Amino acid sequence: MNKRVFLVIPIATLLFSACGLAQPSTPTPDPALVMTQAFATVNASFTQTALAAPTATPTATPYPTVLAAPPTTGMDLKDVTYCTNDIPLKMDIYFPDAGSGPWPALLYFHGGIWMLGDKDKAIGLKDIPALRAAGYVVANVEYRQAPEYPFPAMIIDAKCAVRFLRAHALELNIDSNHIGAWGSSSGGHLVSLLGLASESAGWDTGEYINESSKLQAVTDMFGPTDLTDPAYTTRMEKIGYFVLFGVKDPSIDLLKSASPITYVSSSAPPFLIIQGEKDKVVDLQQSQKLYQSLQSAGVATAFVAVSNAGHNFEATGGAISPTREEITQYMVAFFDALLKPAP
Repeated sequence: MNKRVFLVIPIATLLFSACGLAQPSTPTPDPALVMTQAFATVNASFTQTALAAPTATPTATPYPTVLAAPPTTGMDLKDVTYCTNDIPLKMDIYFPDAGSGPWPALLYFHGGIWMLGDKDKAIGLKDIPALRAAGYVVANVEYRQAPEYPFPAMIIDAKCAVRFLRAHALELNIDSNHIGAWGSSSGGHLVSLLGLASESAGWDTGEYINESSKLQAVTDMFGPTDLTDPAYTTRMEKIGYFVLFGVKDPSIDLLKSASPITYVSSSAPPFLIIQGEKDKVVDLQQSQKLYQSLQSAGVATAFVAVSNAGHNFEATGGAISPTREEITQYMVAFFDALLKPAP
């Protein structure tokens, strides 16, 4: 089964040259059409075995329930405790605007250099209304942060959040075979690790251990992917690696263990990678390297480089293209093509 999808829309001349492509002269295609065409065949050819997703029908959870009654459309659940790893960890759960379910689910992880940030103030909040309208249950997840809780605390929490949704899938009316995630900056780093690292990494510990933490689709927004890269290493040294790892001079093995690119394999779920081409916080090369590595492994992957955009898609030197609203449309179409059963 060939999962490879080659897609770079829109992208700077530098990237087209690096990939051996001609610079496009036509306007940006409709995001929904692009993603649907690119990933519809991937969706149709994927099996549950290929996605390594659970195949059992969800049953009533043996754990304490979250809801006293079935969820309704448009419902919000704030500050639900999803796991307790030293401290109670919270997520906000938003239910779709319409439909009867079971609904596919998405998790969002905020950025903040692994030590700052807040689920209530993150840039990904802009995407939630459109995703709810498209028929997704959305979990906006908090996680432990450095330096009080150094790596790998945050990825352990992220995996527990996925297992929580699967453990409560029947109760929350979630389609546990179709779960994806997106994240921004350090949150993009987390969702990339979440999608790529298997149980062998040792991060599936704690609650709901009999559930799977595997994802079926990942959107990485400008997340670091290779912490061993000299350019990124220099940048990390300026803030002090101890922030993330709790040590001043992490070993190369530790840096590799925290790098999503380390875990790339042919069994990885499809990826959508989005980054501003003028990002000064996370080098564009970080996204390029993950994209190229996934492509080499035969993984269905799309890469959207945003013109005139810095970190957090902030406009730098002109209006960004695609617009922030179009970026959300790309995400919706990407997740639709992969997390909703093909007709």
